[in-house]
Amino acid sequence: MKHFLRMLIQVCLYFYCKFLWRCMKFVMRKLTGRCELQRICYSTKPGASRTIKIETSLRDSKSKLLQTSVSVHPDAIEKTIDDIMELKNINPDINPQLGISLQACLLQIVGYRNLIADVEKLRREPYDSDNPQHEEMLLKLWQFLKPNTPLEARISKQWCEIGFQGDDPKTDFRGMGLLGLYNLRFFAERDATVAQQVLSDSLHPKCRDITKEEISKFSKAEWEKKRMDKAIGYSFAIVGINITDLAYNLLVSGALKTHFYNIAPEAPTLSHFQQTFCYLMHEFHKFWIEEDPMDIMEFNRVREKFRKRIIKQLQNPDMALCPHFAASEGLINM
Repeated sequence: MKHFLRMLIQVCLYFYCKFLWRCMKFVMRKLTGRCELQRICYSTKPGASRTIKIETSLRDSKSKLLQTSVSVHPDAIEKTIDDIMELKNINPDINPQLGISLQACLLQIVGYRNLIADVEKLRREPYDSDNPQHEEMLLKLWQFLKPNTPLEARISKQWCEIGFQGDDPKTDFRGMGLLGLYNLRFFAERDATVAQQVLSDSLHPKCRDITKEEISKFSKAEWEKKRMDKAIGYSFAIVGINITDLAYNLLVSGALKTHFYNIAPEAPTLSHFQQTFCYLMHEFHKFWIEEDPMDIMEFNRVREKFRKRIIKQLQNPDMALCPHFAASEGLINM
């Protein structure tokens, strides 16, 4: 009975808030002479702050046209803007800036949805060793990471040198499909210096001196182990596939909207997603070193702590994870 009453109260509260919100919107329209879309576009700076508000307003509207506008085909955005202006009785000649602002927001909103579809397609495509393109990408990954070391054979223990688990990397791509390979290849090719340094660090754990404070926390045997085992060592490729999973979940959950809406003046693309992966890979490597884990068994703990830190950063509406990749300079004040 208590559970039923609690649910009933929540339902009543939901409808009350919804009714109250619609009343407030009506009053604001009468007072300002502007609809909610106009108020958002004229009072909020371009980027994630504006686009997220526009997306919420369209999605929560009682108008079917506005609800479906967030999922139209990119080629239909201009017509959709015209239909919205007509529905809201807004003269585009008197309010030309509104159409431009709405178009910029819709390009980002629709682009984000399409990016999820593109990423999902790659994730669902399994690695096929009989596919020449897949094999070429894999061999290129080796060449970019180990430019001075020839791969002796396609099936080889050498793959362990770049962090795969066995002598045939195809088995490691099962979780993330081709998406994992695409991201690793992109990182190794576009950010070669950083990628090779991260790989080198993962293969060569650093020993360090023990401070007096640290001695008091661990036994001598534990510290000898900590100093001499792979304290910062990890499997580069496996971690890359794991960070791909992190980036994928951030994308699908909507957490990356803040980042993409701030760096992409129009539709975010697969390239933006891969650049974000490079950033996450680099940042996780630094975070792993800062955390100074006892061994690789602490990976899940460190990864979860890193995930929470990234999510906290993305809650800032002005956040751009990797501004050096950003197209934010192109965010014209529309």
